[in-house]
Amino acid sequence: FLVDDVPIRVYKNNMDRGVPYPISQPMRVVSTLWNADNWATRGGLEKIDWKNAPFHTYYRDFDIEGCVVPGPAGCAQNPRNWWDEPTYLRLNPVQARKYRWVRLNYMIYDYCRDTSRYPVPPPECTAGI
Repeated sequence: FLVDDVPIRVYKNNMDRGVPYPISQPMRVVSTLWNADNWATRGGLEKIDWKNAPFHTYYRDFDIEGCVVPGPAGCAQNPRNWWDEPTYLRLNPVQARKYRWVRLNYMIYDYCRDTSRYPVPPPECTAGI
């Protein structure tokens, strides 16, 4: 997932390691705001300033590409889909650097490291992702 050409989330296909991957089911993009003061904000150190409520989000030049639901049977893997090209199988070195920067500077919560909520890490956390 990219914002302004900067990768903010990478979800690799590790089905061969038993990690579910959305290859044929419909997907959607959802944006939400929730109060996670007590768990997703460095143990409650980051508080929401409710004086700034209500919160609004605006999207400009939003673009999403994919297959139309239910889509043809061959849509999930079609050489004509730009996202199936070898270039998009992994981040290039510049994208990888930007992705590390985003994680270091903006990621507050990582469920893969939350052993109090997930004593046994989810499979995607241990699959070398």
